[in-house]
Amino acid sequence: MPSIHRIVLYRLLAAWVVISLLIGVTVSWLGMRKIDQQLVTLATEEIKRFATTNLALLEQPAALHNTLDLLPSQTIREHLIAGEFQDRNRRKLAATSNPLHSALALEVERQAAGAALDQETRSRKFSADGRSWIRVLVPLSGAEGAAAGYFEGAFLVDPELMARLRDDLTVTLLVALIAVALTTLCLYPIILSLNRNVVRHSRDLLAGNIELMEVVGSAIAKRDSATSMHNYRVATYAVKLAENVGLGRDEIRDLIAGAFLHDVGKIGICDSILLKPAELDPQESEVMKTHVALGVDILRKSNWLLKARAVVEYHHEKFDGSGYGKGLAGEDIPLLARIFAVVDVFDALTSVRPYKQAHSFAEAIAMIERGAGTYFDPRLAHAFIAIAEPLYRESRDVSQAEVETRLQDMIRKYFFAGA
Repeated sequence: MPSIHRIVLYRLLAAWVVISLLIGVTVSWLGMRKIDQQLVTLATEEIKRFATTNLALLEQPAALHNTLDLLPSQTIREHLIAGEFQDRNRRKLAATSNPLHSALALEVERQAAGAALDQETRSRKFSADGRSWIRVLVPLSGAEGAAAGYFEGAFLVDPELMARLRDDLTVTLLVALIAVALTTLCLYPIILSLNRNVVRHSRDLLAGNIELMEVVGSAIAKRDSATSMHNYRVATYAVKLAENVGLGRDEIRDLIAGAFLHDVGKIGICDSILLKPAELDPQESEVMKTHVALGVDILRKSNWLLKARAVVEYHHEKFDGSGYGKGLAGEDIPLLARIFAVVDVFDALTSVRPYKQAHSFAEAIAMIERGAGTYFDPRLAHAFIAIAEPLYRESRDVSQAEVETRLQDMIRKYFFAGA
């Protein structure tokens, strides 16, 4: 599956999980509140119905002691744990208790003492030993609506009623989650289409940056050696060496960019020095060395080439610290620059320059081996020596077009594959 599909699918899946959790928690919370409210309403309506038909008993406290059988609903009679009639000042008139739930009566009494109900809080839900009950405070009104008293009772939640209400809640929750899932599936092709457009534009922009990088690299090469083959070869060598030592995709991208632009600072070096058909004198050598600082300055404003600048800035450093730029040594030199230093020197040794003839492959390899530990990172030098011969033959026995095609394949692999 292409990476764009994975990215969109994973993001939608993550969104579905988050939204489902939010909806699930919200629906569950609201559903449980609704269940509690339904239970409170049921108990309240039954008690008010009782108060309407037996209001006169509030004036006869002695008659209230045996009122359980007067409750109009069989459900209420079965589920009432304990109850208490109070006058309009909340003074206890009489209490009633259900012998079916005598074991819970003491727990209800204890909780009632610790959390009294009032006009602001007329109901509370409690749980113990796997059972739940609700305490309710019901105002009892007289014939003209005046407060006649109160009934405070504890009602055991009917397990069957609770199960039925929970089943309804589960169905509601499943419907909500299915709706979210279907919405997510409907959004998938839409988001995928939008992301394809973004990816296409990003690929076009990346391709433009790479083309510009190649053009600038070719322009520099033509000033120095009248050919782009040096850039193509060193980029190919560098990638193969990087693969051999286990560099990741992002690092190899930066290495390719750095390989093309490693000598970008030579734009600022005059032809009399750059193209001199002889060894440079000390003063000219110092001028030539400034191409490193010039190159860094040229790339300074490019965020895209930020990490590739390591190759430009440090590829003339030596492992023993005797190189130029900043005089870094060992692993203080960035890894990309240490890799590039090996392949750059190898290609320079095996190429014709205005001031020298090309060395043979064997001579160049011998020089690389002698430079391991002084000029080059020894681990990288030996890794390159192990793969150098087939790379050298492939780049020297084919046309420039074939070398360029191979490099383009590498660019597609590391910049575009899976996008």
